[in-house]
Amino acid sequence: MGEYENTLKDIEKTFGFVPGFMKAIPKDVLAKQWPLMKKYQLGESIIPQKYRELIGLAVAATLKCPYCTLMHTAMATGYGATGEEISEVAYLAAQTANWSTMLHALQYNYDTFVKEVHQVGENAKKKAGKK
Repeated sequence: MGEYENTLKDIEKTFGFVPGFMKAIPKDVLAKQWPLMKKYQLGESIIPQKYRELIGLAVAATLKCPYCTLMHTAMATGYGATGEEISEVAYLAAQTANWSTMLHALQYNYDTFVKEVHQVGENAKKKAGKK
């Protein structure tokens, strides 16, 4: 059995079926991409699965990708995310995009911004009780 067929079997074992969108991409791409997706998106990580999906949702929403937004919402709720958490992620994604837009439009000095961000980070460490 070839690499592609083994990949399909592993996907079916993981999801219970092989989604059509995975069969739609080139066979060699799927065979190479699946192990990476399985490891970093579905596997064990220092970031809990629910949070990885919430991060994916924030990115998908910012990109305005309906496919990824739907997938990451389904996965996040499957891993226990609540409606309140999804609402908060939506706000955080919008807030990040909002500030990015303002900073770019203002053409705020990047070197100044770097210094200020380091100060903010140091203050956050103090508040968190870390050195």
